[in-house]
Amino acid sequence: MLLLISSLKLITEIALLSLFGRWILGLLAGQKKDSNVFYKLLEVMSKPFVQIARLITPKVVLDRHVPLVAFLLLAFAWLIVTWTKVNHCIRIGVEMCQ
Repeated sequence: MLLLISSLKLITEIALLSLFGRWILGLLAGQKKDSNVFYKLLEVMSKPFVQIARLITPKVVLDRHVPLVAFLLLAFAWLIVTWTKVNHCIRIGVEMCQ
């Protein structure tokens, strides 16, 4: 169970960092972000989570805001998974979680 919780937490953290990195690099690169290799890599890493957020959100939400929605959903999921991991570690003992 601890392996599953830790894996979900890791996937969530990677997705959050890729979305955050994509946003920062988009600010730094400006209009040339589409030709930036690292921006494309971060875009590929975060694309599944952005697509899930697009499915969840209503069509009124603009496409350029969907990555922000994905980031907020992932941040909420990270909080839930972290809380679950802490509770699980308290239940089985802190020594077993190391």
